[in-house]
Amino acid sequence: IWSHLARADERGTGGPATTAHQVELFTEAVERAAQLGAEAEVRHLANSAGTLWHPASHFDVVRPGIALYGLAPDGSDPAALGLVPAMCLEAELIAVKDVPAGTPVSYGGTATVGPTRLGVVPLGYADGIPRQASGQGAWVSVAGVRAEVVGRVCMDQFVVDLGRDSDAAPGDTAVLFGAGEGHPRADHWARAAGTINYTITTQLGARVPREQS
Repeated sequence: IWSHLARADERGTGGPATTAHQVELFTEAVERAAQLGAEAEVRHLANSAGTLWHPASHFDVVRPGIALYGLAPDGSDPAALGLVPAMCLEAELIAVKDVPAGTPVSYGGTATVGPTRLGVVPLGYADGIPRQASGQGAWVSVAGVRAEVVGRVCMDQFVVDLGRDSDAAPGDTAVLFGAGEGHPRADHWARAAGTINYTITTQLGARVPREQS
């Protein structure tokens, strides 16, 4: 017998009380089923948030989801929970260009930069990179240096500001998210796009090659 927790990831007002009530209702349902002759061989209720923060929801087994990716279900720092991000998204810069002051970037010219060096990352919203993150502080890491997304995310690419003194070149790796010091996490992209880390990790398109290690 199983069910699912609706607000276990909300550690503030309302979440803990709602979760405790769900645990009570689930326990009552299991007991009622047993009275009717349906003895549960396995009882499971806890998702990632239940596994991490609500021991009373553990029952016989737990079924973590986003925690298996090494991410916190509430978007907080996974390191504080002993989690390490297991998924990395990266791409090689396909172009680099030094531009003067007042240079508009991408569709609509919504961002104006310079003097600086820009880099083009060959991933876009057709690959699952959220267009909503345009101009919202999303960033990548190039050689351990933060490079913010500038202008609108396009279908097949987006532009990053590498900095005026950057020596980045085509072929250098841009890390969109992953483990390690100095790299953004899926959580950072989620906040920039006004969504949750689940969305960022599950919406990558078929054009993005997968490698397992």
